[in-house]
Amino acid sequence: MKTRIPAAVAAACAVAAPVHAQESFTLDPIIVSGGLTPIEAARYGRSVSVVTARDIEERGIRSVQDALRAVPGVAVNSNGHSFTQVRIRGGEANHTLILIDGVEAAGGDSEYILTGLETANIERIEVLRGPQSVFYGSDASAGVINIITKKGSGGVQYGATAEYGAGWSASGFVAVRDDRGGLSFGLTRRDDEGWDYSGSGGEKDGIDRWTMTLAGDYEVVDGLTLGFTWRMSEEHYDADGTDWTATTPQGYVVDDPTQFSDRDEQTMQVYAEFERPDSRVSGRLAFARTENTQSYSGGAPTETVGETAKLRLSYGLDGPVTSGNHVVNLLAEHERDSSTTNPLYKRKNNSIALEYRGSFGNGLDLQLGGRFDDNSVFGDSVTWTAAASYTLQNGVRLHASAGTGVVNPSYFELYAAAFGYTGNPGLDPERNQSFDVGVEVPFAQGRGSVDVTLFRETLTDEITAVSTGPGTFSYVNQTGDSDRRGVEVAATFAATDTLDLRLGYTWLDADNPNGSIELRRPKHALTMGATLRTMGGRGTVSADARYIAGNYDTQNFGTFATAKLPDYWTVDLAATYDVTPNLMLNARVENLFDKDYSDSWGYASRGRTVYVGLSSNF
Repeated sequence: MKTRIPAAVAAACAVAAPVHAQESFTLDPIIVSGGLTPIEAARYGRSVSVVTARDIEERGIRSVQDALRAVPGVAVNSNGHSFTQVRIRGGEANHTLILIDGVEAAGGDSEYILTGLETANIERIEVLRGPQSVFYGSDASAGVINIITKKGSGGVQYGATAEYGAGWSASGFVAVRDDRGGLSFGLTRRDDEGWDYSGSGGEKDGIDRWTMTLAGDYEVVDGLTLGFTWRMSEEHYDADGTDWTATTPQGYVVDDPTQFSDRDEQTMQVYAEFERPDSRVSGRLAFARTENTQSYSGGAPTETVGETAKLRLSYGLDGPVTSGNHVVNLLAEHERDSSTTNPLYKRKNNSIALEYRGSFGNGLDLQLGGRFDDNSVFGDSVTWTAAASYTLQNGVRLHASAGTGVVNPSYFELYAAAFGYTGNPGLDPERNQSFDVGVEVPFAQGRGSVDVTLFRETLTDEITAVSTGPGTFSYVNQTGDSDRRGVEVAATFAATDTLDLRLGYTWLDADNPNGSIELRRPKHALTMGATLRTMGGRGTVSADARYIAGNYDTQNFGTFATAKLPDYWTVDLAATYDVTPNLMLNARVENLFDKDYSDSWGYASRGRTVYVGLSSNF
């Protein structure tokens, strides 16, 4: 009997497609992160974008943070390239949960800071917008980013890449897979010389990072698969200092060769999955652990750890789980985390979640869910979600979703006793309520599509620092609402057999409870791109332009007031050429017109940079 590849592996091997919200794929791929189990993209009612391995290759994308810059609804802000935060739909950076192969990238209660995280050996990046706490708990209040690594698609596969420009990078990958399972191994190294964040032409602030991944799965008996994923990274990066007495942006960030950080990351997961094509019942038992250690300028390291045990059971109401139209999923989860900054305070929570999915055969699909979290050191929480997708006979698809999300207080907010801060153990979780509605319209006989989504999100009980006296502070849950509303537009068009066009646009209005504007959330973000296949299909040329306007940040110098950053355009170029069926030459230019721009006050951007490289696949 021919056996099946586990759902997560099958999704990671799906055919690549251009980036756009509410994707229309040619071979019905699934969204791995779309709920308690993967779901077909055409049935999914929530707002999602996918960056595929093909996008990464053709557009010359070398870091995850750069891959996210073209995704609607996502704001990427950097203090240089060693400290990058991601905000979805105007939420805070710690309101977006980042996963790697379904495992939380951050340990403990920390948000995951993107530095040199590379795209080599990544199969796809799924970006889910709107609250996902029903499925992923705390920190998934504004959205989820799931980075899925390559696992191999059949037989023996191997390949390598090398690139030189402002530094160098190299990667290797090997995988073997048959009908019963497979094993894959990836290794990457990136030594990026960086640039001078101060903009004064001084010492460059670089990143040296390597990452190793190992994954395997095997169907030990009919329908029962055992598997694991393991990932380890080590990174050293440089930084600059700041001058609080500065009066201009140029004087705020200053060269300081004594500023650096060392960062070690490790994530692992082991699981057992039962699923048969003819069974009404399926299940998955998994244990995951994330352990991150970071030190600054040679100081004592901080270790954060998160551990999760999950049991998911699925039942097909009208037939087998894999082919039925109505499925119920049940999740029981136990999570605990810790940090060496607060060794006496370890948090635990127990959760239970229920999800229903229904496909009614007339173009209507529904997803409903609820979750209860029993937290050990602060208030319990209840979250819910609802989504619908309806496809008309002419191919137009309507989609809508609503739901709630939570973000738990951090260790520091609860128990701080340093730097003039005193924690508040009485804090409640922050709560987000959201709804969106959109329409996806195909045109030009299916060669193009445009998706427009309107969204509204309201954050309550937002945690903020307050003064308790001269030089002393604590934390409170704010009174009032933080409102965010906006529009996301995504479009793709195969203009000819060889020319593909793409567009993304986000308009965002985000305010604090007192009516002041939220920081580092651009009001307008526009991306436009084109990929031309040439030389008889052996070559590609891609161009991507990005426009950012209406971005505000606090000047930590001079008046220390919130002020608008200058609007800017950037353009990147990339090209590939197949020297042989197994060897490809690539070249790219970042910031083609050498524009000066900044995502945060005082931090200079990287100038025009040229790279060339080779990649091979067998």
